[in-house]
Amino acid sequence: MTATLSTCPDCTEVVPAGDVRVASIIVCPGCQAELEVIGVDPVEYALAPDIEEDFGE
Repeated sequence: MTATLSTCPDCTEVVPAGDVRVASIIVCPGCQAELEVIGVDPVEYALAPDIEEDFGE
């Protein structure tokens, strides 16, 4: 299987993607942003949401 290339939505750096699935988290090699895979054919990324603590509420 060949690696698919797509771009970071934050810095437009090319981000290689191997065997990814929807909802996988990838780190951009350019800006170090966490990217969530939102599509696989073709591979599409969105900035991953920040995870917040709920403190048991």
